[in-house]
Amino acid sequence: MLRISQLTLPLDGDGEALRRKAARVLRVPAGELADFRLVRQSIDARKKQDIHLVCTVTCSLPDEEAVLRRAGSENVTRFEPVSYAFPGVARRSALPPVVAGMGPAGLFAALFLARNGLPCIVLERGEPVEARAAAVERFWAGGPLDPESNVQFGEGGAGTFSDGKLTTGTHDPRISAVVDTLIAAGAPEDVRWSHRPHIGTDLLRRVVAALRRELIALGCDVRFRTRLDGLRVSEGRLTGVTVTGPGGREELPCDALVLAPGHSARDTFRMLYETGVPMAAKPFAVGVRIEHLQADVGLAQYGPAWERLPPADYKLSCHLPNGRSAFSFCVCPGGQVVAAASGPEQAVTNGMSLRARDGRNINGGFLVGVNPGDFGGPSPLAGVAWQEELERAAYAAGGRTGAAPAQLAGDFLTGRPSRGPGSIQPTFRPGVTWTELDGCLPPYVAETLRLALPVLDRKLRGFARADAVLTGVESRSSSPVRILRDETYQSALRGLYPCGEGAGYAGGILSAAVDGIRVAEAVARGV
Repeated sequence: MLRISQLTLPLDGDGEALRRKAARVLRVPAGELADFRLVRQSIDARKKQDIHLVCTVTCSLPDEEAVLRRAGSENVTRFEPVSYAFPGVARRSALPPVVAGMGPAGLFAALFLARNGLPCIVLERGEPVEARAAAVERFWAGGPLDPESNVQFGEGGAGTFSDGKLTTGTHDPRISAVVDTLIAAGAPEDVRWSHRPHIGTDLLRRVVAALRRELIALGCDVRFRTRLDGLRVSEGRLTGVTVTGPGGREELPCDALVLAPGHSARDTFRMLYETGVPMAAKPFAVGVRIEHLQADVGLAQYGPAWERLPPADYKLSCHLPNGRSAFSFCVCPGGQVVAAASGPEQAVTNGMSLRARDGRNINGGFLVGVNPGDFGGPSPLAGVAWQEELERAAYAAGGRTGAAPAQLAGDFLTGRPSRGPGSIQPTFRPGVTWTELDGCLPPYVAETLRLALPVLDRKLRGFARADAVLTGVESRSSSPVRILRDETYQSALRGLYPCGEGAGYAGGILSAAVDGIRVAEAVARGV
């Protein structure tokens, strides 16, 4: 098989045009290209007057060595597809593995165990995704928060209410297995080849429900509204778990617990700490959500051709004279800023987009990196307490009504409270309170954001426009703790397998799912 990269197409180019171009590069008739497949497509917008698609394809041909020599191009290379295979199962325990958490890590750990003959007991403190989505909509409309089933907790994990991005910086062979599984469950085919693949929150909810149905069909015992409350330990090994579900408290014998708690499971972190499970505070990032008009970002990125292209996004970062860095995070084209609290008296923001990304605004996290030295204490849970302090301050700044504090970028730069919006209407529900954000941001975070705005504006024209909307606080960028594990993927408490973003080992849907598969392999090996 051959791989041909750097194939350029006009914006209206189609699959047949791509095949013909590949054939010209290879100097063979287009009809000889077998197993022709698009594996990568991006947009080259460096020259606004000449925006085009850049594609990579693979294909099979007779006598490929001769074709390779004849093509004589560094863009034509040998390609050997790598398929993922789950290792042999050596586990012999009569007890089923228990998986706590149905975010990407827990879902994929349970799924790959069950597909290989080890159906699990799967615990999820929240509700099935359909009921969960209804509860979240009621909360966004001004209704009560359900502390067990919300944007952070419930089937699908926190990523269910996001843009459904599948980007990652890793090149793990398990990625293809994750993508294949998602597509089989209903994700769009273009997540295979898009430069910045996304599913969208609306389609992702259907995918999550389909994965649950497969788990049940494979013999898993899936228990909703069931929270992990304690561990039983004997001689340094896990012997059981305590759970609380619709029928009350229950003791389950367990010698293999896949712990995929999500980054907001603060009560679980405290339980683990009190039990003596080794963990450490870890760096994460905090800041605000920033909103612009999608049309303005499209024009800045693509020029006059923006209306012919998918909604533009951006990825920005800078290192500043104060020694700190600021960056964009989880940008949601055509999306909305969402209320993402998981407890009372918290104001927490996140971003979400539908598959179509057809909203008027684009929003992104505008964050500053923080580290354990900022948290004010040596405890592994110091970052958790620090997050809670920021979120309570934001709740107070929002008027203690569920509204989020918001400020225009121009007012933020000059240090004056905002009185109302400009041309950009905030999308946060149930609403915002116009104020100043310094009251709910640490001074060094506010300073860094102020330094970063004009710097990032030079990279993306209009980023610092005066009426861009800043909404606070964005505090759940990643887990504030790492639950320590060794090369066997186990904690020092043997039989406990921490995994995913909440345990400190992933940074998004795809990487969390891959980590879940890694842990499933370790459980199956019986180590």
